[in-house]
Amino acid sequence: MNLRKKKKKQDRPVESLFTRFLTTVERAGNALPHPAVIFAIFALIVIFMSGLAEMLHWQAKHPTTSEVIKPFNLISKSGLHRILLDMVKNFTDFAPLGIVLVAMLGIGIAEKSGLITAAIRLLVMSAPKRLLTMILVFSGVMSNVGSDVGYVLLIPLAGVIFIAVGRHPIAGMAAAFAGVSGGFSANLLLGTVDPLLSGLSQEAAHIVDSAVIVHPTANYYFMFVSTFIVTAAGTWVTEKIVVPRLGEWKSDSPAEAIKKLTPEEKKGLLWAAIVATLLTIIIMIGIVPEHGFLRAENGSILTSPLIKGVVAFLLIFAGLTGLAYGFAAGTFKNDDDVVRGMGEAMKSLGLYLVLVFFAAQFVAYFKWSNLGVIMAINGANFLSHLGLGVIPLMIMFIILSASINMLMGSASAKWALIAPIFVPMFMLLGYSPELTQVVYRIGDSITNVISPMMSFFALIIAFFQKYDAKAGLGTVMATMLPYTLVFFIIWALLLVIWITFGLPLGPGAGLYYEAQPQ
Repeated sequence: MNLRKKKKKQDRPVESLFTRFLTTVERAGNALPHPAVIFAIFALIVIFMSGLAEMLHWQAKHPTTSEVIKPFNLISKSGLHRILLDMVKNFTDFAPLGIVLVAMLGIGIAEKSGLITAAIRLLVMSAPKRLLTMILVFSGVMSNVGSDVGYVLLIPLAGVIFIAVGRHPIAGMAAAFAGVSGGFSANLLLGTVDPLLSGLSQEAAHIVDSAVIVHPTANYYFMFVSTFIVTAAGTWVTEKIVVPRLGEWKSDSPAEAIKKLTPEEKKGLLWAAIVATLLTIIIMIGIVPEHGFLRAENGSILTSPLIKGVVAFLLIFAGLTGLAYGFAAGTFKNDDDVVRGMGEAMKSLGLYLVLVFFAAQFVAYFKWSNLGVIMAINGANFLSHLGLGVIPLMIMFIILSASINMLMGSASAKWALIAPIFVPMFMLLGYSPELTQVVYRIGDSITNVISPMMSFFALIIAFFQKYDAKAGLGTVMATMLPYTLVFFIIWALLLVIWITFGLPLGPGAGLYYEAQPQ
């Protein structure tokens, strides 16, 4: 009897301490109520805390205006009126909601026509399976140049791709999510966030030196290299940690064999490619010339309708290519088929709409209460008084930025808040605004994948629940936590190397600042 017991114990796979920790995180997280209920509870907690904060006289001094920021009591009469009057507005104005709804109209056409399925089969049959994970992470990083397209298109697509090759869909979505959100600051191209952050950095730098100019290319060299570092790290985490932990993909539905494309499907893909090429040519005509019709009024590309209206272009691209494929392949017979496809795409968002309603209320209440602002300023002031050397100071700043990201979702809002504190302070210590900005971007990126305050977090939960009905907040956080830890380590090491060798962060953007004589 004892020998049998010992044999059974020996046959059981030995889990690592880290794997057991992630399992504990998942169980603890999933033991919580439904995510929609969690957001509702959080909203109630914020209401209560706002009243407590006013009672205890919590406050913080704004670094730029010197205004004393006090909590707004949501339990008060004016707070109650605001909650009641803005409830609908909070929901309809929630930034990701419109983006997802509009994008899904076009995606619904492409999906119903069969274009997405055919394109995936072509990708799976032509791309080496060993490179799929790396391609997904890299595509996620690069998708950031197109604003939020990675969240609404690439992440669910990654799950479908992994199923097609017999792998766990959540692992594919995790890889894509790691690239899109965890690698938010890395890219081979400049994105909309670059001029936005550099403008805020320049304004903060003018507190010390009005002659300082921070260009949108301030962090380009560092972010260019980071693209490959994040891609490699994201691929490693997926294959070595996430995939083994999730195990073999099992489904009640029989796995579909990847069949060769039929002549009709090939014809549909050809017409879809022709339409995509024509649309690309039109865009190039509108964006390449100095005064092209798609450029902004000042001639800028980064602030052009192409970049700022990327979701509209996604709708047009997905919709027109889906129509071309559908009618050429024979999957669309009339306009009823097209509208039905769009309607089915909207039906799939039912759970997401419920989550968004409560998430939107929580985010709005947290913003109104000023609790996030007060906590962020006080945390920043504590770090500024530690008096550390450059490398320990920057590592601490990464950790602070990452922590603040768990409280506030918008990258630009956080930077607008803490840049006036840290940019002038580090300049007086001899460090450039560009260095301060790049360190902030690292911290802001690494906790995106585990922050419930991230705008698309509710959508990611909905994506996971498509393949795991029991998935919740804990599942997403436990799955993505390894990416946060590894990204922090490799990005911090890259920063240390950069500082050690004194490498420029971008064109004309060094690490150090020297005050010019007046």
